[in-house]
Amino acid sequence: MTDAPETQDEGSTLDELIALRRQHMTALQEAGKSPWGARYDRTHMAGTLHSDHSTLTAEDEGPQVNIAGRVTARRDHGKARFMDVTDVSGKMQCYFKQNDLGEESYGLLSNVDIGDFVGIQGKLFRTRKGELSVHVAEWTPLAKSLRPPPEKWHGLKDPEIRYRQRYVDLMSNAEVRATFQTRSKIISAMRTYLDGLGFIEVETPSMGPLAGGASARPFITHHNALDMQLYMRIATELYLKRCIVGGLEKVYEIGRVFRNEGISTRHNPEFTMMELYEAYSDFEGMMELTEGLFAHLCSVLGYDSVEFNGQQINLRPPFRRASMNDLLTEHAGVSLEQLRNPDVCFAKAAELKLGLDPKTTTVAHCIDKILDETVLPHLTQPTFMTEYPIELSPLAKRSAKDPNLTDRFELFIAGSEIANAFSELNDPDDQRSRFEAQVALAAIDDEAHPLDEDFLLALEHGMPPTGGIGIGVDRLVMLLTGKPSIRDVVLFPLLRPRADA
Repeated sequence: MTDAPETQDEGSTLDELIALRRQHMTALQEAGKSPWGARYDRTHMAGTLHSDHSTLTAEDEGPQVNIAGRVTARRDHGKARFMDVTDVSGKMQCYFKQNDLGEESYGLLSNVDIGDFVGIQGKLFRTRKGELSVHVAEWTPLAKSLRPPPEKWHGLKDPEIRYRQRYVDLMSNAEVRATFQTRSKIISAMRTYLDGLGFIEVETPSMGPLAGGASARPFITHHNALDMQLYMRIATELYLKRCIVGGLEKVYEIGRVFRNEGISTRHNPEFTMMELYEAYSDFEGMMELTEGLFAHLCSVLGYDSVEFNGQQINLRPPFRRASMNDLLTEHAGVSLEQLRNPDVCFAKAAELKLGLDPKTTTVAHCIDKILDETVLPHLTQPTFMTEYPIELSPLAKRSAKDPNLTDRFELFIAGSEIANAFSELNDPDDQRSRFEAQVALAAIDDEAHPLDEDFLLALEHGMPPTGGIGIGVDRLVMLLTGKPSIRDVVLFPLLRPRADA
């Protein structure tokens, strides 16, 4: 088979390109080479070779190496050929010479396409142009790519392909791979920080007979063997509190939760939440823990400020603290106490053109929407919003200063909620009355919290004063990587089916 240059794909249809690659696959098989390879023992990664041998000169003799990866570029020069082989750490130029490989092995290189995986054995050297390379003594096909990669590896831009075929996005964009490597580093650092404080990581059910711990619409499923309706969890809170009741005094969980609600740049129906609970602490203790966590993350990542949506954000604690009342007065021109009056609240919502119907909307929901519209856009730098009304906090302890308020905060950065924390309600009678008030609202609020008798039973066994917090991991990663959409930090986001599917 004649050699094919790097630009072989230009001017050809997709079907023609696939047919050509299948011809190459057949040619390898007929030559006794499996296009699908087998185990390959690498001795080095491309990125490590570059860092460890940065001082290697053209006159130096480099070490013998075995590398493996995807072919991402080809350049042919008569009886010599260059290929870029890329692994997760970076790319390495490989130099193939017919006189070294022999005519048969060199000729089979014509069947290697951009996107194929190969194993390379040879000696490291630096070219006269100064590029670190491997002088190939032997090469092995490891996997044939039967479809051509997008846009010649110059970076995939089409969001439809990027999100629907994330594997193509990952193979095409080094920045995307780096984002998900950073995400992994952030979650690992969170675990290291919490483990260092004496917390233990636990696992709680993803399905249950009730969906509690938050105000959200659940996904519903059915267990065939037990013939019972189950709900996908919308939070891990109520099971983690049961752990506190049982004597596990510091617990956390990092896991998926599921909420049957809209999709936006900040919302995906399934997302990752870190929730923790600490006995004998409170919401003030959760503020201290949150600031400590951010300081640790900044140390691990090596920076304490990020640019997000064109704004520079300082992540180094301490963070600003302000009450909901003060922020509403400052940015909405109305106090929290005034908004608790339904007439005032819905009049303000009408003024803001929020389109809320008093017959089908609770005052709590109305206040929440007014906050979203008037206050949150101003909370660019990290801000703890405190002193939430009891209507918005069915699981938080009442404030000793004002029984109509709760010991709760939310952390907002760049106008987005990053964390939510309480001094946890541990009075079972008060909790029951809060649940009953939520049940009474169920007719007009499909996110109202259900009455959870099993959780109340647990509280009646006694739960010590406790601080708890939930941190949205996806939004945290968005912030720390400067990504404007949650789809950029979730590997496989949920998307509407294609019209042509």
